[in-house]
Amino acid sequence: MSFTIAVSGKGGTGKTTFAGMIIRYLLEKNRGPVLAVDADANANLNEVLGIEVKSTIGEMRELMKEEVPTGMTKDVWFEYKVQEALTEAKGFDLLVMGRPEGAGCYCAANTLARKYIDLLTENYPYVVIDNEAGMEHFSRLTTRDVDLLFVLSDSSRRGIMTAARIRDLVRELKLNIKKDLLVLNRMAGPLQQDTAEEIKKNRLDLAGVIPSDEEINRFDRNGTPTFRLPSSVPSVQEAWHIFERYIP
Repeated sequence: MSFTIAVSGKGGTGKTTFAGMIIRYLLEKNRGPVLAVDADANANLNEVLGIEVKSTIGEMRELMKEEVPTGMTKDVWFEYKVQEALTEAKGFDLLVMGRPEGAGCYCAANTLARKYIDLLTENYPYVVIDNEAGMEHFSRLTTRDVDLLFVLSDSSRRGIMTAARIRDLVRELKLNIKKDLLVLNRMAGPLQQDTAEEIKKNRLDLAGVIPSDEEINRFDRNGTPTFRLPSSVPSVQEAWHIFERYIP
């Protein structure tokens, strides 16, 4: 049975970079192979990981409406396409959900996607999912439970309130979230008292604080995958402390 870790948060909180750090941590601890799933409609986990994606599950759903070959069942065709959409890398594979649903009914395609993605994930000891804020896109395409959910935020009152709303929204979905944790990212200094009080007020469980890191900004500016950040970088070290505490 695989252990599923999901990352959520509003745009600009660094959740995709954080998801990449989780994958790297698991590989360094020899816990692979890892299945990375990009469930954000604005897919860019592959850029963090430094790999190229050729096809997505969203594209497969669109094609299924018109391109299933004669003599091949939709089940067989979709199973083949899911395997085709899997991008293989050293120690991990990446599956990109891709575009959300367009016009028309996607019930049949979503049912098949759910079936084959769930079968696929059973081949990996760890599954790491990068999500958009509410995880609706992922919940439509899989029946998987989530063992550990990290919700990323900045340290502002508005950011923490948004993180609490994301946590509440996620709990309303049919996914079973066993544990959810807040991570404050890109912090300019130590945790302030008013921030700690806001976290307590919103009943959020703080996993840790990751400092703002110029090295991450430099990597982004140069187009270098942040997956390759040096281990000595403060943000990587603080993320490792969180992972060691919460990832079994």
